[in-house]
Amino acid sequence: MSAILETRGITKRFPGVVALNKVSIAIRKGSCHALVGENGAGKSTLGKILAGLYHAEEGQILLDGDPVYFATPLQAMRAGVGLVHQELAFCENLTVAENLCLDHLPSRMGFLDSAKMRSLASEWLAKVGAEIHPNEVVGSLPIGKQQLVQIAGALGKGSRVLIFDEPTSSLTQREASRLFDQIRGLLQEGVTCIYVSHRLEEVFEICDTVTVLRDGEHVGTFPIGELTKDTLIQKMIGRELEAFKRVETTPGEEALRVQNLSSEGKFADVSLVVHQGEVVGLAGLVGSGRTEILEALFGIESAAGEVYVRGERFENRSPHRAMKLGIGLVPEDRKRQGLVLSLSARENISLAALDSVAAGPWISSRRETSLVKAMFEKVRVKAPSLDAPTVDLSGGNQQKLVLAKWMAANSQILLLDEPTRGVDVGAKAEIYGIIRDMVQGGGAVLLASSELPELLALSTRIIVVRDGRIAGELPAEGATEEGVMRLMTGVA
Repeated sequence: MSAILETRGITKRFPGVVALNKVSIAIRKGSCHALVGENGAGKSTLGKILAGLYHAEEGQILLDGDPVYFATPLQAMRAGVGLVHQELAFCENLTVAENLCLDHLPSRMGFLDSAKMRSLASEWLAKVGAEIHPNEVVGSLPIGKQQLVQIAGALGKGSRVLIFDEPTSSLTQREASRLFDQIRGLLQEGVTCIYVSHRLEEVFEICDTVTVLRDGEHVGTFPIGELTKDTLIQKMIGRELEAFKRVETTPGEEALRVQNLSSEGKFADVSLVVHQGEVVGLAGLVGSGRTEILEALFGIESAAGEVYVRGERFENRSPHRAMKLGIGLVPEDRKRQGLVLSLSARENISLAALDSVAAGPWISSRRETSLVKAMFEKVRVKAPSLDAPTVDLSGGNQQKLVLAKWMAANSQILLLDEPTRGVDVGAKAEIYGIIRDMVQGGGAVLLASSELPELLALSTRIIVVRDGRIAGELPAEGATEEGVMRLMTGVA
């Protein structure tokens, strides 16, 4: 079958880095074509060039065999190429109908035709089987339904090629499953899908072809049937990936003790202990209270109950006091809560350790540089320089900055909330290594994760939270995904 979309020699540069270097690929009509690679490989950049968000310095795009140039996403959409964003791009205070028709509001006698707008929105939503009323405010919808609204808008405006950029990064497993059903339906209708993702299990589930990018270079394009997960990983990272082994340490002294911690409407009577040299997993379904428990321990959320750090009672809990006690929080949303994207990598790393790099009332550039260089090497941050803009770094490198920030502050107790969300397999293995090194050095980790294989691989013990309460505890050795899931769901 002929190619519907093709790139020839696409090159894209950002300050200090070549994001794509002469990349040439062909997307077969009616296929589900995956773009994979480590964070920073260039896969999202290529998707955004195809959708008109970025512009290549060199190379050519062909649509149905004809050269095209998309100056804006609107031009790409009108040509039949749509993008389903990783981070939903809506006016959350407007209705579904208003968002869907925002680029071309229907009018009648010079005034907005609200009835026509709602009719169009209903028609487009019906195409993807979305049971959503056009008058609903987008901000009130769950993420899964907002994702459907994006797809409905792209298809309603005539997209023949849909680019999905990390579409499941904010979805639950059930929402992701529904999205895959939608994609299968689109393929049956002749829509071509380009699937950008770091989640290889999803690639093998719904894609028929895979293009691998590494450091901005095109490694190759392969039928999915010719690959295994291991061979695909090797092509992505260019090396053998060492299997992560559970931390083998003898738990030391008590680092953190929680007794009867409660927050009305969020969680109740939470009691747990974490020792030095231990990774304690915190499992639970979305909404079970895992995140709220970690935030309360760090002092963000107020909660009744007692918390002890190395045997001393932690009173008047606040983030400032938590930091003074050597507690660090890696939040679920690194962009909103873990980093200041407008600052450089250097500034983000030193942010929690300003006392150690200060000379009187001023920051010592020499001390700060020395500290940040050491952290760059320790967590293997890939960036053009210490002063690289944080916003320009890949998700994996941004997550390493969050970890480096707390290591620079000499935090000995880490509260980790989804520490590998949105990062590729290579960065994930490196983050696992950072966690391993920390606990082997006497640190203590309380880890909340939605990925059961991650919890089973990293934890020495797993505590299960259900409906805001501790439902049980399992030793990780010998625990199974099924056993943990039964506790999470309350199924006997």
